[in-house]
Amino acid sequence: MYQNMTSLAAQSDLPVLDLRSDTVTQPTAQMRAYMMDAKVGDDVYGDDTTINALEEKMATLLNKEAGLFLPSSTMSNLAAMMAHTQRGEEIIVGRNYHIFKYEAGGSSVLGGAFPYPLEAGPDGGLAPKDIEAAIKPDDSHFPISRLLSLENTHSGQAVSLSRMNACLDVADKHGLVKHLDGARFFNAITKLGVAPTDLVNRFDSINICLSKGLGAPVGAVLVGSQKTITAARRWRKMLGGGMRQAGMIAAAGIYALDHHITRLQDDHDRAAILAKELTALTKFNVTYQDNQTNMLFIEPAPKDIEPLRQHLGERAINMAGGSSIRIATHLDIDDDGLTRIIDGFKSYYS
Repeated sequence: MYQNMTSLAAQSDLPVLDLRSDTVTQPTAQMRAYMMDAKVGDDVYGDDTTINALEEKMATLLNKEAGLFLPSSTMSNLAAMMAHTQRGEEIIVGRNYHIFKYEAGGSSVLGGAFPYPLEAGPDGGLAPKDIEAAIKPDDSHFPISRLLSLENTHSGQAVSLSRMNACLDVADKHGLVKHLDGARFFNAITKLGVAPTDLVNRFDSINICLSKGLGAPVGAVLVGSQKTITAARRWRKMLGGGMRQAGMIAAAGIYALDHHITRLQDDHDRAAILAKELTALTKFNVTYQDNQTNMLFIEPAPKDIEPLRQHLGERAINMAGGSSIRIATHLDIDDDGLTRIIDGFKSYYS
């Protein structure tokens, strides 16, 4: 379905505006040039100086001991789960959080850890009372509650520090390990207006994706203690994530950290404008809460979904399908692109 729409959009002379996700971003010309100049070596031997520099840079930024470059956030989260837990232990996580819902059950299938899902609240965060109730007593009938995994952002929502800290208080009370899936971490701190360390100082490990809002073509960095990262590095090798001369893609991550964090506010601003304009159409429900970052969700009438996608596709605008459609702004959508998107929706409903 998506391939057909992309092909349709490609027939236009206009550049394609892809609303499906911020994972679709293209490396900028400046990023590509920086990648071409990267020094490389064999990372499995620890010889790739660019990868080493990226890992150190992220660890320093988050005030943690070490970092590990991995091909994806899915592998980063999985390596963290396997580093922190043993078979038969339990991971407390949100039901709609990425680790539970969208990572193919890897922590259970490959790590042998049991995920216990909780419902997230309207703000994207978990309720401390639900975490407290989920923690198991020391009884052979139950798995051992070992780890609390939180997510920020969740569905584009930046979860407040107060909510996060209340959850972490429960984890600390019961001696749980604490992991943050911060795939869109920098969107979160941009929205919250806090320093990186403000959000992560209480976590034992943090996953950060480079290929979403930061605009790198691939990769994620896991940060934590030296002990955690040493264990995760072994799991990365077992999972097939050991890389050789991968400094060229790590260089994209370094470039992104240096140049693409401050511009995330532009994505947030454009998402807010788009939400306001689409809400004014009053033709469908628009979900955009006060703590949204670069995402909004629309629910067109079922009869309109495919015709609307077709209409936008003819104007080189790629929109996902489904009953609740996510729209993500990112660095490939500038102000002119935003105007095209708004005009595309208005022309369909006029």
